[in-house]
Amino acid sequence: MFERLRTLHTAVKDRSIFDLFQRDVSRAEQFSIDTDNLRFDFSKTQIDEDILQELGAFCKARKLDVMRENLFSGALINETEGRAALHTALRNLDGDPVYCDGQDVMPEVLATLERMQAFAKSVRSGAITGPGGGFLDVVNIGIGGSDLGPAMAALALTPYQNGPRCHFVSNIDGAHITDTLHHLDPRRTLVIVASKSFTTVEAIMNAKAARDWVLAGGGDPAAQFVALSTAVDKTREFGIPSERVFGFSDWVGGRYSIWGPIGLSLMIGIGCEDFNAFLLGGQAMDRHFRTTAWSENMPVMLALTGLWHHQICGYPTRAVIPYEQRLSRLPAYLQQLEMESNGKSIAMDGSDLTEPSGPIVWGEPGTNAQHAFFQLIHQGTIVVPCEFLVGALGHEKDLKSHHQLLVANCLAQSEALMRGRSADETRILLQEPRLSAVDLERQVRHRVFEGNRPSTTLIYPKLTPYVLGQIIALYEHRVFVEGALLGLNSYDQWGVELGKTMATSLVPVVAGEIPATGKDGSTAGLVDYVLKHRDV
Repeated sequence: MFERLRTLHTAVKDRSIFDLFQRDVSRAEQFSIDTDNLRFDFSKTQIDEDILQELGAFCKARKLDVMRENLFSGALINETEGRAALHTALRNLDGDPVYCDGQDVMPEVLATLERMQAFAKSVRSGAITGPGGGFLDVVNIGIGGSDLGPAMAALALTPYQNGPRCHFVSNIDGAHITDTLHHLDPRRTLVIVASKSFTTVEAIMNAKAARDWVLAGGGDPAAQFVALSTAVDKTREFGIPSERVFGFSDWVGGRYSIWGPIGLSLMIGIGCEDFNAFLLGGQAMDRHFRTTAWSENMPVMLALTGLWHHQICGYPTRAVIPYEQRLSRLPAYLQQLEMESNGKSIAMDGSDLTEPSGPIVWGEPGTNAQHAFFQLIHQGTIVVPCEFLVGALGHEKDLKSHHQLLVANCLAQSEALMRGRSADETRILLQEPRLSAVDLERQVRHRVFEGNRPSTTLIYPKLTPYVLGQIIALYEHRVFVEGALLGLNSYDQWGVELGKTMATSLVPVVAGEIPATGKDGSTAGLVDYVLKHRDV
């Protein structure tokens, strides 16, 4: 299948994307997908009807429909760990049965959601307080999926924040927790420790530092700490009462966990009603993904476009560019979601992958990105497919002109990447009598834009909790489809483990308690440097 797609790519790689629109005035409609007020436009790519049919045949040959149903039905698709991947159950607000190992997981899911809602309402109303009174701030301590999801979502939904202020600590660098806690009241701050096993080194060290801060400030950890964990014995040892512990099952991976207890800080910040709207948006995307034909299926086409660009065209990276400042953490969130899920080299059956796995994902918000790295995207030697996101409306009614300029920039960038600017067009712009013919041509070369650079655009009405839920679920399913078509396991992350294990053994070496025996010359030399400067 890959070879047939590469043959098609060889035939079309040099043609003009802009000319495709000249030949077919309906191209934009034909190569866009609409669902529930979202539009995904992939028409500014080289994908045509023949390529689309071959991509659809690829889905059929790989039995994507069967694998999709396995995802939703609780099959153990995370084969290396013997687990299901049932994060979709966390947003199944209808409560339809979802079975894992023969047991319906929905009663437990809904009961946990109800406990979260009761707790969040009590915190927001002031029924649950700290020693100094009602909580003014919430500090979520976690790392990876226990941080990136809620931190990204809380920023994205800033207009809906009407509860305690939400803060997020993840880095073991002591500066992170110090700077976060510096201006907070240790008697009116709620601390949420997010660690499924309650053994995550970074989370527990930061939690202990926060507990010391609360105690030093006259607070009460038993009244001010909450755990998002399944290790009730360890949370009890830490001093967190069992009624303040919210657990989740092993079929919820960290980077897919924002929908459940890991989202507690978000629920406290925006309220239960808007958090439910967030879940409903994710659920709506689940239904669309599960029931819609491939050619009209937004997550599938987002995945196939990514596969076309990376595995077939050979573009090594993709840039995610949200024209929405409040989505500034979305690229980082998607880095984990995509690169931790599909950054593999081994197929599901244990053999070496014969095709490249996931691409490098990166990005920043527009318009800032335009004044940073868009020089390379427009005129560099490496083609970088861009995935633009933009809302038709902003939240700031008094700054409507700002949003209009923002949208204009987004649409202009995608058009400019596609159209470019020819030498003839540039010469007309550079009609300068003081320039000699030689200088004119030299200046022209610097100002020519090759164009023909692909991009996609996801446009939505306005960034609401519901829309954010749609967007996150869209990208989750995109990751699943790409992983399924590549034949790898998107739900384990063994690559995270080795460095963590080695770091644990290096702690006493860096502390100067034991020598760096057996370490390579570079590591030993760096340790020696640290030890020489530790008292400076």
